[in-house]
Amino acid sequence: MAQNSLKDLSVGWIGTGRMGFAMASRLLDAGADVTAWNRTRAKAEPLMEKGGKVVDSPTELADCDVVFTMVGGPKDFEEVAMGEHGVLSQGGQTPGMLIDCTSINEESSKKVRDYAKGVGTEMIDAPVSGNHHVVVAGKLSIVASGDAASFEKARPFLEAIGRGVSYVGEGELARMVKICHNVMLGVVAQNMAEITVLAEKGGVPRQAFLDFINNSVMGSMFTTYKTPAFVNLDMTPTFTPPLLRKDMDLGLSAARELGVPMPVTAAARECVQSIIGQGYLEEDFATLLLHEAANAGLDISSEEKDVDTGL
Repeated sequence: MAQNSLKDLSVGWIGTGRMGFAMASRLLDAGADVTAWNRTRAKAEPLMEKGGKVVDSPTELADCDVVFTMVGGPKDFEEVAMGEHGVLSQGGQTPGMLIDCTSINEESSKKVRDYAKGVGTEMIDAPVSGNHHVVVAGKLSIVASGDAASFEKARPFLEAIGRGVSYVGEGELARMVKICHNVMLGVVAQNMAEITVLAEKGGVPRQAFLDFINNSVMGSMFTTYKTPAFVNLDMTPTFTPPLLRKDMDLGLSAARELGVPMPVTAAARECVQSIIGQGYLEEDFATLLLHEAANAGLDISSEEKDVDTGL
């Protein structure tokens, strides 16, 4: 695949859930020629209003120059890449490059990479940091790994989707980075819940406390973005507890394999398990705050404040 402008190359997109739809939309807004597939076709069809096309099978994307995947997990990724109707599995024509943005383990990633190489398709791992609101705001962060020359070909597409791309090396290294990132997400979210409940039980309003934190050296894009959910108890999902548990389990599994002690992560993982056990399956993982408050005997309610997300 020659290194051309993204407007010169055809793009296939597999997976138009909340994240995938927003990311594909940014490519369309940048002028890319995008054709999408999603298991539930209706979720992909609104892309047609932006100039995109929709197909009925991943195999119909095999003639694209670049194909992105943003699906539910490793089994889904293997299926859409190598399965009976996979984009790489039909023989004959295959895409020039496969760019996977799904959060998966290194084993599945390497399995598909080896398969892609065998059929003549380059592959870049490109997991992302953020949710669909972050994508829309143009603040998505992307970490990438794979062949360095292939990454340079992929760079224009990735930069059109996010605010920055960090290349970390060959093979599956981006998978390790993303696992570490999501481990930190769980730990910070649990700690944020703990200190917010501590401050409120000590008499400090949540909005006032978090305003201070966000303006201090301890504040971050994450704490600022999560503040409206904590203040107004809006648990509309951006990332669900089961998905967070999956990624924390991947991190702990890697830690056991590499001999790295992670006691704080292990404790935070059990807090995530607790909210799942309480039935928080489809809500946002900010429900950690509700569980922490209940454990502390604190009855909390929405403060009904207009709080900026920082995006």
